[in-house]
Amino acid sequence: MPNNLRSEINILVELDENRVPEKLSWTAKDGGVTNEPAKAVMLSVWDSRAQESMRIDLWTKDMPVDEMKTFFHQTLVSMSDTFERATNDQKMADTMKDFCDYFAEKLELKKQ
Repeated sequence: MPNNLRSEINILVELDENRVPEKLSWTAKDGGVTNEPAKAVMLSVWDSRAQESMRIDLWTKDMPVDEMKTFFHQTLVSMSDTFERATNDQKMADTMKDFCDYFAEKLELKKQ
């Protein structure tokens, strides 16, 4: 019988009385991360049966807007890289990266 390996990633969400996230932390023991604080998390899971993406998007109420803009930009860049690795579609990945550059320019995220 094969030895099934398992790895667990946990996200802890502390809520205020209105169920708004006050604190986020995550643990991924295989990655050496234990109870690391975070201000935002975006999690996407593919539901093959329904052929749709299921999402959890959370951020703490004290997440600064400028950090949220940077978080989105970095997430979009990362998604472009992941798309390229997953599909080997260089042309579309380059198009996505062009959009990321445009996004950063419009939000004035790139330092001169």
